[in-house]
Amino acid sequence: RFVPRPDIKVYHLDVQVYECRQESSNGDELIAIFLHDNFARPNKQGGAWMSAYRTQARHTDGTRIVPVVVNNNNFSKAAPGEQALLSFDDATTLFHEFGHGLHGMLSDVAYHRLAGTNVLQDFVELPSQLYEHWLAEEEVLKRHARHVDTGVPIPDELIARMKAAQTFNQGFDTVEYTVSALLDQALHTAPNVADVDIPAFEAAELERLGLPKGIVPRHRPPHFLHLFAGDSYAAQYYVYLWAEVLDADGFDAFKEAGDIFDPSVAQRLRTHVYSAGNSVEPGVTYRAFRGRDPVVEPMLKGRGLVTV
Repeated sequence: RFVPRPDIKVYHLDVQVYECRQESSNGDELIAIFLHDNFARPNKQGGAWMSAYRTQARHTDGTRIVPVVVNNNNFSKAAPGEQALLSFDDATTLFHEFGHGLHGMLSDVAYHRLAGTNVLQDFVELPSQLYEHWLAEEEVLKRHARHVDTGVPIPDELIARMKAAQTFNQGFDTVEYTVSALLDQALHTAPNVADVDIPAFEAAELERLGLPKGIVPRHRPPHFLHLFAGDSYAAQYYVYLWAEVLDADGFDAFKEAGDIFDPSVAQRLRTHVYSAGNSVEPGVTYRAFRGRDPVVEPMLKGRGLVTV
């Protein structure tokens, strides 16, 4: 549970602070300190991200070092006396970053360097993208997506339209992303790039891949910042789609249990994904959660690319 701590001094009045606590064998245990910095303001970096002011670890006597985690968003702040409203895309961002936040807060490993989100790049988006799935569930929408003035829950017909829209244009979107990921790997496996003609290299690679004429890559090499603004995503732009394979298959575990809040599945997810950090090889820890290797069909079904 999250307990507000308005008494803790923060760097800006918009920031809200919470204690994350749970009942355990140690009594009412403090798990993490969580800061929520939700609104845009002058001089604040754009976008949305999770950071940790202190990562989780254990002292030599085994006691747990409590992590301090922050979620940063850039939502539009409401006028005085009014409520801030989020679009569905905003709410997706909120859930996504909170998934990263939980990855940091629920970490339970021995060493800082293995804690929380310090995992391989093709695993780090699993906890965040998986958490997005709950947002689109009717049980969650009926509880939280309410009319700002009347409090009436979102109508069924609007939920149906939203779900139908989620698969719109997914053939195009999937191909434009995938071809960018393949182009990324081709660039990073080229034997000699000293004198490479980037436009010619791109054209040849797209011809080799057989990209349909009506589709272009999501990112062209001259502005492919994921690859060249740093090394985190170099040759690894594929990770978002691979994480989608994992998150869709992982959420199916709750569907198979017949309850999107099934306690036993949730405990396995916490133990083997959100708490394990990089202390266990990702394939091993995913199999411990799911009972098998991931399969691609739930991702394809979620995108409307297969009907089975």
